[in-house]
Amino acid sequence: MPHVMTIIEQRYQEAVDRLSAREKIAQSFAMFEWARGWIARQIVEERGAMGAEQLRWEVALRVYGHDPGTRQLIEKHLDRLQHHVPS
Repeated sequence: MPHVMTIIEQRYQEAVDRLSAREKIAQSFAMFEWARGWIARQIVEERGAMGAEQLRWEVALRVYGHDPGTRQLIEKHLDRLQHHVPS
């Protein structure tokens, strides 16, 4: 069954279509930053305060950890951070 756009979806699509490529990229970046901030707040709520660098890597683990190779790299870096081993 084909999807019929609601008036809200149609207006949203029209607004997006009016954006320049630069504006679309800026909007995407802003949404990505919002999502990372939301994930960071969840992590802090669950595990407590931590340094900015560790939090950044914990967010990366949450976002990209589904891939085994990426998870391994991030966990290795987190281990170094936690044990203060230089990269």
